[in-house]
Amino acid sequence: MSFLTLSCAYVSIALLVVIVLNVLRQLVFHNKSEPPVVFHWIPFLGSTISYGIDPYTFFDSCRQKYGDIFTFILLGQKTTVYLGVQGNEFILNGKIKDVNAEEVYSPLTTPVFGSDVVYDCPNAKLMEQKKFIKYGLTQAALESHVPLIEKEVLQYLDTSPKFQGPSGVVDISAAMAEITIFTAGRALQGEEVRQKLTSEFADLYHDLDKGFSPINFMLPWAPLPHNRKRDIAHARMRTIYMGIINERRKDHNQETSDMIWNLMQSTYKDGRPVPDKEIAHIMITLLMAGQHSSSSISAWILLRLASEPNMIEELYQEQVTNLGTVEGGLQYKDLDRLPLHQNVIKETLRLHSSIHSIMRKVKNPLPVPGTPYVVPTSHVLLASPVMTALSDAYFPNASRWDPHRWENQIEKEDEGEMIDYGYGRVSKGTTSPYLPFGAGRHRCIGEKFAYANVTVIIATMVRHLKFFNIDGRKGVPGTDYSSLFSGPMKPATIGWERRFP
Repeated sequence: MSFLTLSCAYVSIALLVVIVLNVLRQLVFHNKSEPPVVFHWIPFLGSTISYGIDPYTFFDSCRQKYGDIFTFILLGQKTTVYLGVQGNEFILNGKIKDVNAEEVYSPLTTPVFGSDVVYDCPNAKLMEQKKFIKYGLTQAALESHVPLIEKEVLQYLDTSPKFQGPSGVVDISAAMAEITIFTAGRALQGEEVRQKLTSEFADLYHDLDKGFSPINFMLPWAPLPHNRKRDIAHARMRTIYMGIINERRKDHNQETSDMIWNLMQSTYKDGRPVPDKEIAHIMITLLMAGQHSSSSISAWILLRLASEPNMIEELYQEQVTNLGTVEGGLQYKDLDRLPLHQNVIKETLRLHSSIHSIMRKVKNPLPVPGTPYVVPTSHVLLASPVMTALSDAYFPNASRWDPHRWENQIEKEDEGEMIDYGYGRVSKGTTSPYLPFGAGRHRCIGEKFAYANVTVIIATMVRHLKFFNIDGRKGVPGTDYSSLFSGPMKPATIGWERRFP
């Protein structure tokens, strides 16, 4: 027997022993004060593959076997899932001394966003940063954003090679990624930044976005090609923003009511002005945050509309009836006169949230009320608010896309105690089965902008285009879970034609 053959035999035996011991440990030595562990064969790998392929199917299968609370192994990390509205409350409204988001997300987000912002700083500092950027999310700001967003969409439809001629076929995910980076850039960042959203900037954004690869939860520092591109893109984007800031500081009379100028005038509670590097990093964060959710959900909306053309015509007729010809363009007040448009967004967010898991590191042993379980500090907690949104118990025939269900749906998402985490009063409650923007201190503060942005984008496109599935395809594509932010499988191709060629 050769040395190589003998070595392979020893490795196989060792692996078999490891698997057998792992199985015995699960069957015999489970700590009953901790949630049940999802059965797995290979110790480190655990349930990583099943979770990664389709998290919702995985959660549903585990719930049927173990109940709402269970632990699974995710690349060696014991991850305790608590499903349902009680689970959302337990995790998302956990006390800051007990649950920590920074330790989970910082390795992934810091190389993308930059240092000293978001999860690379104490939570109190993050709350101050949120307060700074609320400047661009006020009622007055939203009112000013709407015409800018509409202008960007119309310009894109007129100039993009993807929409030339009276009809055609388009990868709608790619198109919406472009449209939303333009709308988010123009509205949240200002004219100066928008002018720099050239093909070079789009390439940089794409390379930076690759930093959100799930493997970077474990290996953000690894010398992988996508990480090298991420680091180069971050450095270049920071240089672009720093150049704008430096020019502003040279020209003291160049006061512009945009986010960069607001950050340049902002100070932390200790009186320290926001450093220019942090301003650049906040601006990168804002651009990516403003684009990600809008890009994914608008692509899903148009895919859904293409599969149900009757709904497109309902939306078009709503505009004709309630807004007429929209002379002078859309205004923020017009959005309230488009309830079906709003319901299309709500329903699509219910079925196609881009974030399926919200995680927190356990800092102190956490007793789970009403159970014998105590979650130890070696675990990470995982909430999945989308699971309640996909439940027939809360939304009859939940798997069906039906925007009209919201005409009679009683929402509870804004009920509950109001609390100010430092950036304005928000609802503390998590009792609603529908939490598309999260809850608690880390609830997305860009919710109103996201609704305004997507409403204007969809309304403008429906006013000028019709969409339909091609090649006899029924329904919509599957979901791609290979990125931190899930979206439609690519390419997501649909047909289009102009209403008025």
